[in-house]
Amino acid sequence: MEPRLFGKYKSEAAPRLKTRFQYGNVMEVPRLVKVVLNIGVNEAKLDMKYMEASINELTIISGQRPMMKRAKKSVAGFKVREGMPVACCVTLRGTRMWEFVDRLISMALPRIKDFQGVSNRGFDGRGNYNLGLREQLIFPEIDYDKVIRQRGMNISFVTTAKTDDEAQALLAELGMPFAR
Repeated sequence: MEPRLFGKYKSEAAPRLKTRFQYGNVMEVPRLVKVVLNIGVNEAKLDMKYMEASINELTIISGQRPMMKRAKKSVAGFKVREGMPVACCVTLRGTRMWEFVDRLISMALPRIKDFQGVSNRGFDGRGNYNLGLREQLIFPEIDYDKVIRQRGMNISFVTTAKTDDEAQALLAELGMPFAR
């Protein structure tokens, strides 16, 4: 069974994008390729329990086990040595990606206090969008009592769109609530 948001993309969003941007071929219509979730864990250099907690929370949110990222260089100003754990990230594709985006748009974002919509300045010029969240507690899967520390995360939406306008139109068609 295909995800609900993917069905909406195929039946409604793709035909509207094709007519709006006057594509000659269906394969030219922008689509979502992958979603990357990334959490920086500054405290992991002091105690690994913070990294383990972040990995567990990201696993619950994404449904997939994240990778632990280590520092490539030593940076004295940040008190980081080469090889120290500094972040964890997970790349979602296919069914898990569509289900995550659906949960993000329909359940998680509306739970943000005083939510006015996501910024439309997160585009990179090549059709990809980055969204920063201040806390992981907006996801209903996370149990508030088990959270050691509130932590932000970055969510990157990678699309096949050539321009930011095409990518914004794609995400808006999928239901992303952009601020006015």
